[in-house]
This record gives sequence, C-alpha cells and structure tokens, in this order.
Amino acid sequence: MGMGLELNTMLVTKGKEVRTEDNLFLLQKDGYRLYPMQTPIEIRTTKRSHSRGYARIEKIQWHEEKTTIFYKLISLNTTN
Repeated sequence: MGMGLELNTMLVTKGKEVRTEDNLFLLQKDGYRLYPMQTPIEIRTTKRSHSRGYARIEKIQWHEEKTTIFYKLISLNTTN
C-alpha cells in the first residue's frame, strides 16, 4: 500500500495563508505535498491568477494527511 504524494513547483494559497510574523507565513493543504525548499518559488492565489511574488519555503510538516508549509515572502509583485 502506497502513500499518495503530490509534487508542486508553485505555491497556490487560495487565500488561506496565515501571517505568523512580518514576512513569515503558514499554509495548510490537504494531502501530502512536496515542494522545493530553500529556493525561490512562485506564489499565486489560484493556479490561473497572476503571480503575487516569490517565497522561500523554510519548513514542511506532514501530519494526518495534511501538509503544513512555513514560508518566507521574499518578493512581492503588487501590494494587493
């Protein structure tokens, strides 16, 4: 029996991110997901929306079929 795993190259927030400090955010997603860490990754609200900027994922936790992503916003394309 295998574990379902999704590999992502873009961070899609759907507006569910939570700011923990100045430029540090937490995002929880259903299922087990894998993202590149310690490298700039594009961040969008939806898959089809314009890029909001770039983030660097600092930490990923898998627990009870959820992925928690801790990331730092490193550049912002717009203030909205």
